[in-house]
Amino acid sequence: MASPGFTFKQFHVAHDRCAMKVGTDGVLLGAWAPVAGVRRILDIGSGTGLVALMLAQRSDPECRIDAVEIDPAAAAQARDNIAASPWPEKIRLHEGAIQAFAGGPFDLIVSNPPYFVSGQSFSDPARAQARHTGSLDQQDLLAACRRLIAPNGLVALVLPRTEGERLRDLAAQYDLHCVCNETVIAKEGKEANRVLLLLSRVFNRCEVGQIVIHSAEGGYADRYVQLVRAFYLKM
Repeated sequence: MASPGFTFKQFHVAHDRCAMKVGTDGVLLGAWAPVAGVRRILDIGSGTGLVALMLAQRSDPECRIDAVEIDPAAAAQARDNIAASPWPEKIRLHEGAIQAFAGGPFDLIVSNPPYFVSGQSFSDPARAQARHTGSLDQQDLLAACRRLIAPNGLVALVLPRTEGERLRDLAAQYDLHCVCNETVIAKEGKEANRVLLLLSRVFNRCEVGQIVIHSAEGGYADRYVQLVRAFYLKM
């Protein structure tokens, strides 16, 4: 019997030992990040390994993925999820802080980073670390991306809208420029509450777009279905 978690079409993600569970943010990032022609991927703050596993499914067989996770329990669970997946040879799990990670250069860097600001409290210390900018602030994240990205590489991120706007403005200080900005709306007619960002060292026009998850009638919207139908069992 599979461990508590989420079962996708090609793999299962157990998350009972992780502070941050499988959620829409990670699924969106794993389905949206561009993988065409990519040979090396870095997943910063891998958590359960969800995004790394989604990218393993979507990328070429020759592609290799490095996943970095600082929390020991999450790293152990990600390692188990990877080992039980169809792609154990494609993904290497590294336990530790991204600030100390040496590797690259990477064609694609992805992260579903911490975003709650200093002063916000959590009863669960592991959840606090997983979602608190004290363990990986935006400056450290951008510095790591700038250090590890290939000259023509891309950085794909998912963030709450306000935090995403702040990071997008800060990225230019690290010679990373926004080339795609897609707002995410949970339900048609509501305000956007998330943003998907694509950053590049190559300055170019920023494409803008929008992803709606649920239509006004309550079903999944067409573009969201197109993005995630290769993963969700009932699509």
